[in-house]
Amino acid sequence: MVNRAVAPHIGGCLSVADILAVLYGRVLRVDPAQPDWPERDRMVLSKGHAAAALYAVLAERGFFPAEWLETYSLDGTRLAGHVTHYGVPGVDFSSGSLGHGLSVACGMALAGRGVFRAFAVLSDGECDEGSTWEAALFAPHHKLDNLIAIVDYNKIQSFGTVAEVLDLEPFADKWRAFGWSTHEVDGHDTEALQRVLSGLPREPGKPTAIIAHTVKGKGVSFMENKLLYHYRTPNDEAFAQALAELGERS
Repeated sequence: MVNRAVAPHIGGCLSVADILAVLYGRVLRVDPAQPDWPERDRMVLSKGHAAAALYAVLAERGFFPAEWLETYSLDGTRLAGHVTHYGVPGVDFSSGSLGHGLSVACGMALAGRGVFRAFAVLSDGECDEGSTWEAALFAPHHKLDNLIAIVDYNKIQSFGTVAEVLDLEPFADKWRAFGWSTHEVDGHDTEALQRVLSGLPREPGKPTAIIAHTVKGKGVSFMENKLLYHYRTPNDEAFAQALAELGERS
């Protein structure tokens, strides 16, 4: 998708792919045949620049035809380069303006208490935003235990490592101090992700924060932990090599 469209953000798509696969395959209460089912769980991909990964998962789950993916980020497409809900079944909120997603998910959780759960998948870089921490204060105050925040902690943001740009450590301790039931997990271990995301809420009366330790560009040797692939589009040669490493056929 990104090769065809000459689009960025493949590194962040690969770091969050396992998280999205577990959410849509095993955790979220959603129905592709009824994408607007009122009692469905809500899911906000706050790191909206990983749109390609979300669209791919939604297509695999049956929310829309896989053929739509061929138009990703091209002129006239409904599958824009940042997540958009307009005309896209399965997407609850247009995102990509970082730092807004957790606030929106808080509102969803507040409105849906006792009916549905609200999930927000955040980037580590947007945890630099004050609005993220305002929402992090709001949720425990209102005892939103139907709210789950998952941070894709790949430790690389737009212009450098998280530690260089604005260090978040001790990251999990910050969430605990704000009143969240906080858990750390290998974000590429699907069984571990499923375990930590089962039995929600983890603690009654508290929102849940999952710090998912991931690898930018996971699965492709020349992309892993490379800042370059926050933006770089794989050319045809790199695309072929990446597919070969992932065990796919072009």
